[in-house]
Amino acid sequence: MGGSVAKSPGALPEGPIGGVPPPGVPGPPAGWRERLLARIIDGAPFVVLYWILSFLFYAAFAPQDGDRLRDPRVLPGLFAGLIAFGAYTLYDYALHRRSGRTLGKKVMRIRVVPCGTAPQPGGLLKRAVLYPGVLLTVGIPVLNLPAAVFGFAMGLSILLDGPLLRGFHDRVAGTLVAKDLA
Repeated sequence: MGGSVAKSPGALPEGPIGGVPPPGVPGPPAGWRERLLARIIDGAPFVVLYWILSFLFYAAFAPQDGDRLRDPRVLPGLFAGLIAFGAYTLYDYALHRRSGRTLGKKVMRIRVVPCGTAPQPGGLLKRAVLYPGVLLTVGIPVLNLPAAVFGFAMGLSILLDGPLLRGFHDRVAGTLVAKDLA
């Protein structure tokens, strides 16, 4: 009893062995599936906003009468990305600072909590800038690919952490995403 749960070979971890949270954490760490679904719920409106803004900005910046000085490929995507994903980064920071939960985390019944003795100064801001803040580079031609690789690595870092499932952004911030038992 109380031991670890048998898993199939290659199965991804869902939480700590035995489900025991680390000291000072109100619940067991959230699983990667819960975190992914929360990010999808949170990010979807901002992706839609990005598409809408991109469409509007492309229409506004499209060359008219052969005017090639205004390149319609760069500025619309840049402006749309800065507005939509800047808003997402602010949303992420503000809601985590207020209650430790975004709408997606509330739906998935998980929250961001300090991990260890005290959260890092400005930890939630660092967390938001690293992930999803990396999306601010959407629309910048030279930075698109490196930003996508960095964002993928941030998500992958959650899976590679072991029982606590803390991503790089969690480590920098001194936080952990835990199941919300309240």
